[in-house]
Amino acid sequence: MGVELKGGFRHLPHTADVLIEAWGRSLEEAFEYAALGVFEVMTDTTLVQPRVEVKVTAQGFDLESLLYDWIEQLLVLFDTRQLLFSKFKVEGVREDLTGNLQLEARAWGEEYDPSRHESRTLIKAMTYHAMEIKKEEGFVQLRFVVDI
Repeated sequence: MGVELKGGFRHLPHTADVLIEAWGRSLEEAFEYAALGVFEVMTDTTLVQPRVEVKVTAQGFDLESLLYDWIEQLLVLFDTRQLLFSKFKVEGVREDLTGNLQLEARAWGEEYDPSRHESRTLIKAMTYHAMEIKKEEGFVQLRFVVDI
């Protein structure tokens, strides 16, 4: 009888930036943990209340570009609206008529409040550096680097 793995993330050693590894039982769950891993670099996400819900759409021509756009969309929401997120639900990844991928998701969080939210490391951007997406039966693992 095999061990059932639950999704998660961790930060791995990297020379100048932050290498994030996320995993899940599906592509959607792995993308959710990837996003949580990004925001955990910036703050303690356990202190971020799910007060605001935002719909997020990401697009890509392959899984790597979809992951890039997903994280970049979330970083733009932080940069433009100062929103920190602590909960994510990727509702699906679909291929459109042109063969491109589209991700539909919701993210919950609240506006950054320096009196309640620890300020850790600011992420400048998502990168393609060291990006890997591994899919096996019932398990997806992602690795990517964010620029700090």
